[in-house]
Amino acid sequence: MVLDFVKKDGVATLKFNRPDKYNSFNQELAFAVQKALDDCKKDDDIRTIVLTGEGKAFCAGQDLAEATDPNGPPLKNIVGKHYNPIITQLRDIEKPVIAAVNGVAAGAGANIALACDIVVAKKSATFIQAFAAIGLIPDSGGTFFLPRLVGAQKAMALMMSGDKVSADEAEAMNMIYKSIADDEFDQFVTKMAAKMAKMPTRGYGLTKKAINASFNNSLKEQLDLEEKLQAIAGSTSDFKEGTQAFLEKRKPNFTGK
Repeated sequence: MVLDFVKKDGVATLKFNRPDKYNSFNQELAFAVQKALDDCKKDDDIRTIVLTGEGKAFCAGQDLAEATDPNGPPLKNIVGKHYNPIITQLRDIEKPVIAAVNGVAAGAGANIALACDIVVAKKSATFIQAFAAIGLIPDSGGTFFLPRLVGAQKAMALMMSGDKVSADEAEAMNMIYKSIADDEFDQFVTKMAAKMAKMPTRGYGLTKKAINASFNNSLKEQLDLEEKLQAIAGSTSDFKEGTQAFLEKRKPNFTGK
């Protein structure tokens, strides 16, 4: 099994499981991730998603043995049918997605992480834009997300140099949310995911819609969208519960609806 899928207490954990290949992607893993994300989207009991890797790596990117196999899928299909659907799913799914980067995240692996809503990493983890070393361009949304996270100059330098970026450096340059001590990492991720699974899931989904749209909207368009989405959020059960709990000075019991 190339992908472990565990569902518990509202949290779905998707763990890349090709540790002998540093969790590099092949067609089987790509399609397994696509199916798992689709299942997460349809399952109302799942309210938070965690993406992580088995063993020492998060994901080393594309399995080059497959990419160079004369009988394997061409690069166009690897990008268009393997990675692009995953990036689209990560951004469109109306539930929070946490990338728990437990080790090296290289190439497409790094960019899949950056497409998630929140990225946390072990202090020992590294991020590498490894494409230039084999004559390729960054894919999997890398040319979209990285410049927006760290700025065009920094993104260009990282993509052209292929320099390793430590988790601490990634946090300092706003590439990721937090760098976590290795011995505290699993507990931190578990606690964060559990907390988010009990929060207003519908509001989270609407927040993602607003953030996604903000990349292309004018201020006027964004303000109009906020007005529209806030009206939707205000009609949810979670809004009613949240406001009632606030007035009653108690902890809210959100249902994600």
